[in-house]
Amino acid sequence: MGLDDLITEARSAESRDLDLRSTAELVDLMNQHDAAVPAAVASSAADIAAVVETVVERLQAGGRLVYVGAGSSGRLAQVDASECEATFSAEPGQVLALLAGADAPSSLEQEAAEDDAEAGRRDAHAAGVGATDAVIGISASGRTPYVLGAIEAAAAAGAATACIVCAPGSELGRAVEREICVVVGPEFLAGSTRLKAGTAQKLVLNMISTISMIRLGKTFDNLMVDVNAANEKLRARVLRIVMTATGAPRERAEQALAAADGSAKVSIVMLLADVDATAARTRLAAAGGNIRSALER
Repeated sequence: MGLDDLITEARSAESRDLDLRSTAELVDLMNQHDAAVPAAVASSAADIAAVVETVVERLQAGGRLVYVGAGSSGRLAQVDASECEATFSAEPGQVLALLAGADAPSSLEQEAAEDDAEAGRRDAHAAGVGATDAVIGISASGRTPYVLGAIEAAAAAGAATACIVCAPGSELGRAVEREICVVVGPEFLAGSTRLKAGTAQKLVLNMISTISMIRLGKTFDNLMVDVNAANEKLRARVLRIVMTATGAPRERAEQALAAADGSAKVSIVMLLADVDATAARTRLAAAGGNIRSALER
């Protein structure tokens, strides 16, 4: 399938003559286009869940979640990967993104790097992608050479492979074990896949990383109990989390956090199980970091 035949390059009949419309009309029309994205993502729910299960399995076995992308897709993946360390205290490198032209001095040169399949293979090898990893390629068109090269190398190394694409019948979809194909249709601005396709990719990436971390015991109820409190805002959030999870008054929660070296998880187990910090850490270690399991011990 040629580039001109891709749905991601097609023109939308509803958004013609954009340059003749008022600002208010453009805002309304663009919002109408964007509103269709969640339904498209929902239609791929079963495929997303299957990919998450694979990711969790690999992470539990000590492997990594490795995103591969170029351009807007790669930058979205890079953002998602970078947030996992702060939000969930993921080990450095446990979730990472390989971005085409990551070291390029300009955005235009970075865009050009997506055509280099050999660079994708090299980057996958340099990252040490192996059989314990889950590698997810992100490409709206499903034909990006850099991503295809990296996925090829990952598959050869025994990694689990998946993709997020917005065009059916893509080369990338055929190259991976599990495909998430979210068809959002022609873009508001023809070919600008940073719009609906990018929004769809961001929603799917949110699901993959967040649900994987939930399954790994990084949350308690709907609280991010493994947050890395690296600044004042996050330290205040951790205090609120401990108070919310336990019902403890501020002073007692602060005392628990001080004894727990700032760990929300340890503090919550201390307060709910009425144990000291050492015992709470022991329980959590035996429970693989899962608070509910630790409380049952």
